[in-house]
Amino acid sequence: MTVTTKPFRLAASLLIATLAWLGGIPAAQAQKAGDNVVALGWFHIRTAGNSGPFTTSVIDVPINGPLGLPSSFSAPGSSISTSNADTVGLTFSHFFTDHIALATVGGIPPKFKLYGHGNLIPPGPAGALGQQPLGDANINPIISSARQWSPAAMVQYHFFEPTARVRPFIGIGVSYNFFTNIELNPAFAASVNNNLGATLAAGAGKPGPTSVEAKASNAFAPVFNLGGSFAITDQWGLSASVTYIPLKTTSSMVIKASDGTVLSTSKASLSPNPVIVFVAATYKF
Repeated sequence: MTVTTKPFRLAASLLIATLAWLGGIPAAQAQKAGDNVVALGWFHIRTAGNSGPFTTSVIDVPINGPLGLPSSFSAPGSSISTSNADTVGLTFSHFFTDHIALATVGGIPPKFKLYGHGNLIPPGPAGALGQQPLGDANINPIISSARQWSPAAMVQYHFFEPTARVRPFIGIGVSYNFFTNIELNPAFAASVNNNLGATLAAGAGKPGPTSVEAKASNAFAPVFNLGGSFAITDQWGLSASVTYIPLKTTSSMVIKASDGTVLSTSKASLSPNPVIVFVAATYKF
């Protein structure tokens, strides 16, 4: 998968130009050792790229016999991608020195949509009996909503002296990413149950309706941060930053028989690699 860094470079260039312009405004007291700074503002999260193809594992018996299914198979051309998102963000920073601060990042978890591409086609006779389109517009987005939680902590270095009104900064840290409230599109779930689910249940000798659910793995990821602050008064100011998270997670689709038996699990490795623009008002105390 190819990941573009254009959004990060563009946002960084605009940020640097803005800070240069603000630098011409008369000075005010910024941050110094011992200060705490709270920032409340807006996150815009831009994602990039599609996942790799889905790999599906199926229950061993008796599906493999009558349907000619291997225990695991890949579906070339199949993939998923994520939407962009916006949300309210909140950061808290403590300055241990005039230049070094520890920043924690939170906010309202953004909601993302996931879109399917290609087809999930089992090999052999099973593919003729049941296959699942993923890119059909009538069943997309295949996941209508998923909340992403990404609490993060960063060490930042702030340039210039505490008396400077404008202070650029760079930061590096770590984030922990997990997903909740994953909601499948009902049209997609019905399509999976009617196509793959019915075929797998029949082959496994598990009569009755099937069900489908989606999951996403948790993951730690590094955080790279570039930004700047502008002091309006000794307490109030503005802040803007661009953050890049090279995030990799695994998305799974699980089909279950009516008795709860797992008939198949389809997994795809997804690297949304979000670029996050944050614009906020700040208060120092």
